[in-house]
Amino acid sequence: MSEKIIAQNPLLATWSTPFQTPPFDLIGEEHYAPALREGIRVAGERIDAIACQQADPSFDNTLVALETATDLLDRCSAMLFNLNECCTTPTMQQTVLELMPELTRFENRVWMDRRLFARVEALYEKRHESGFDGEQLQLLEKYYQRFVRNGVNLDDAKRQRFAACSETLATLTETFNQNALHDTNDFALHLTEDAEVEGLPDGVKGAAHDEASRRGLPGWVFTLHAPSYRPFMTYAARRDLRERMWRAYNSRGNRGGSHDNKAIIAQIVALRLEMAQLLGYDDYASYSLCRTMAQDVATVNRFLDSLMEASLPYAKGDLAAVQQFAHEQGADYELQNWDFSYWSERLKQQRYSFDSEALRPYFMLDNVRNGIFGLYGRLYGLTFSERKDIPVYHDDVNVYEVRDGERLMGLLYLDMYPRESKRSGAWMTDFRGQQHIGDHEVRPLIQVVCNFTKPTADRPSLLTFDEVETFMHEMGHAMHGMLSDVRYPSVSGTNVRHDFVEMPSQVMENWCYEPEFLNTFARHYQTGDTIPTDYIDKLRRAERYLAGWLCVRQLNFGRVDMAYHTLRHPLPQDTTIEQFEHRSMVELLPTVAGCCTSTAFTHIFCGGYAAGYYGYKWAEVLDADIFSRFKEHGIFDRNTANAFRREILSRGGSEHPAVLFRNFMGRDPDNGALLRRCGFTA
Repeated sequence: MSEKIIAQNPLLATWSTPFQTPPFDLIGEEHYAPALREGIRVAGERIDAIACQQADPSFDNTLVALETATDLLDRCSAMLFNLNECCTTPTMQQTVLELMPELTRFENRVWMDRRLFARVEALYEKRHESGFDGEQLQLLEKYYQRFVRNGVNLDDAKRQRFAACSETLATLTETFNQNALHDTNDFALHLTEDAEVEGLPDGVKGAAHDEASRRGLPGWVFTLHAPSYRPFMTYAARRDLRERMWRAYNSRGNRGGSHDNKAIIAQIVALRLEMAQLLGYDDYASYSLCRTMAQDVATVNRFLDSLMEASLPYAKGDLAAVQQFAHEQGADYELQNWDFSYWSERLKQQRYSFDSEALRPYFMLDNVRNGIFGLYGRLYGLTFSERKDIPVYHDDVNVYEVRDGERLMGLLYLDMYPRESKRSGAWMTDFRGQQHIGDHEVRPLIQVVCNFTKPTADRPSLLTFDEVETFMHEMGHAMHGMLSDVRYPSVSGTNVRHDFVEMPSQVMENWCYEPEFLNTFARHYQTGDTIPTDYIDKLRRAERYLAGWLCVRQLNFGRVDMAYHTLRHPLPQDTTIEQFEHRSMVELLPTVAGCCTSTAFTHIFCGGYAAGYYGYKWAEVLDADIFSRFKEHGIFDRNTANAFRREILSRGGSEHPAVLFRNFMGRDPDNGALLRRCGFTA
């Protein structure tokens, strides 16, 4: 590529922005493809230089060199793929689909390079007498396993087949993702009669009216994005309309036509299985779990089964209670999937005098954000200062400079509201990870993306309590990345074993139920009054409400994931995706033809959680146990917080997570804390 073209492409230029942040205001869609291809070219030259050098392998000339060889490519790809998730366009989606095979071919070229592997293997074989420290050993282990797990030891024919499978798989997973987004955006429920929105809170109706106005329509428009869909299913009195919404949401990717994901699922599962079997594993889960805390399928299945055994009786009790209440209120039908949220919320109101919507006025987004910032100030001494001079990719995005005293910890990008260009859900990622190789320290650029209730013309963004928990969760991930203090990018921040990565985020959710924390920020957006004590008492009394039901729901997702990825043969042609999913679940409500989770299950089919969704529940055991130490010493105790930061948050993946846990807790995990928190004990 000519120097002129490079100079004209802001993705390839040296960034003169504050803290070398991405110059989003200069980057156009046309810049991504040439930038990534240049990144591939530069990285390829560096990789070849490492492989061809005459010097004996050393940690620096091989592993550190590999860590830095793809710097430019990593920067450009982080920009493209992060924005494709939260601010995409048809052109960007097409660019991603075009580049996926090229990027995968490059990765295969690297991880199947026997010259490179010979150098890594030489270091690996002498690792015990090398004098390497713990972080270096973790990095060496990670590289060695990555070469092996990407087929470097296969014969030529199998290597070619493995590479072909991985290229096809990369395109299929991205297509799955785009299909789910299209089907989410394609549906809208347009209502014009007052009777059709009976039961819905004023704020929900206000947001729906704004959506209708944006589309040039009268009345109200409800969509499948969470801030619209969830309250509709919870409060809409019209059962037929709840059914329409539920069917639409649960048929995403399963409606036939160009966005259907059923055939794609079968292909993804078959390709993953074939790749695992090429490497000598019985199934994909066995291949994937080698690099987790659980380590094998039997351990995961025992874990899921034990929690299912503990929670299922409570889940059945939850359903029976909601069904009985609905009958008492005049519902002369057996509950269906579109009824449960509505009637369970009404029972919650009766049982605990608890109205979820009554909490909204006390959870204005700005106050919640400031409360979370304040919590991290009390725990770790961090300060957050908004920077309006740093370019952003959308007007909804705010940027904060994060410091620990004088030390810069990184920048935090917050992107809070739904839009058609953003996929559903909430997540944390980064535009740049933390590293400190030699004298050069790089601090991270962390992105937190959510889909919270938008402000309307007459009131600010007011969160549900669930949204407050979500914000806390993603900020837990963010601080895992922000407080990282290791040398090598491959083991920094959230680059940890998959069933450990959710622990730092889930442990933060515990503070949401603590009055000492809530009283620091939960104030009525109009009056400024602190959240009433009796509201907090009701919140805490209702903490275990539907604990069994919600646990079984989450376990079912893990069971479906494991069912797909423990197959030892492709999905039978005479078995539909719906049939396969339903056989894998413990379902307490009737199944509905044409509806399933799998066809929009982005976590496992395009989000990196394949054979890993159980990790959410696995991490709950860890987070409940860890928070018990905070409860013992005080939820704002700096000594406990500093130990958590020192032993876990700052360490990233520089040590095995079981060791990190023991270093903090002084023992192995105990699931008793989780069972007690859920109320699953006598």
